[in-house]
Amino acid sequence: MGSTRYDMDARYDRARKEGYASKSVGEIFTQNAKRMAHESMNPKGISFRESRDSAVHPNSVPIILGLDVTGSMGHIPHELIKEGLPKLMGGIIQGGVPDPALLFLGIGDHECDGYPLQVGQFESGDEELDMWLTRTYIESGGGGNAGESYLLAWYFAAFHTRTDAFEKRNQKGLLFTVGDEPCLKTLPASAIREIMGTGQQTFTHTELLKEAQKKYEVFHISVLHSDGAMRADKGWKDLLGQNCVSIEDYRDVPSVIKEIVCNKFKKETSGFVDLGGFNNIQMF
Repeated sequence: MGSTRYDMDARYDRARKEGYASKSVGEIFTQNAKRMAHESMNPKGISFRESRDSAVHPNSVPIILGLDVTGSMGHIPHELIKEGLPKLMGGIIQGGVPDPALLFLGIGDHECDGYPLQVGQFESGDEELDMWLTRTYIESGGGGNAGESYLLAWYFAAFHTRTDAFEKRNQKGLLFTVGDEPCLKTLPASAIREIMGTGQQTFTHTELLKEAQKKYEVFHISVLHSDGAMRADKGWKDLLGQNCVSIEDYRDVPSVIKEIVCNKFKKETSGFVDLGGFNNIQMF
């Protein structure tokens, strides 16, 4: 995967033909009518998703984007397909990172949702990324429990991805979750077996975070659109420090990710360490 280029002109032309700007969530995300995840995004039985170098992308930069698809956050995938995704990929490439490989995850709640984890592929091309994004089932679930299953993104990244960036160059990828709830604190072995098909060990969220951090720089984008989100934000900052980025407008998600990816790339290529990081992002 990841052997095609992101063509902005082709993407805008396809978006116009598909009517992304005017169609509803249900018209674009057709799995919603079926009320089930697309079979290609079912994680059960997946060994690995791989981000590999190619002639087109000799220095692949793996990026995982875990989107909360529960009730209060389902508008973000819609915004991404309308405008956000070309801004994200175009901004990264124009910002000096020519070989991004992006993997979408759909994140729900393993305690009460039917499809708490959906998994795409690492892709670099505009058509392939649109395909995986629009295949995502926006389950709009979640529950009145202690949070959502953002830790599933950490689990999958830690144990079910392989990247040339890490294996060849000892370079970590970047993992982003986007949401407005706390992270659930435990991932039982029984839930892992149900989701993945195998699993013998129960993990805490901090254990999974440490495992993911071995291969990825882990970030959370906290969307502050409710009092509950404001309360959750404090917990995320306690957990991730400056790697929790807080925004009030969900439409800022692409610019946040672009800024972080480009800053990390500049740091690695220049040796300059910019821990302040997010120069053009409004922080709260």
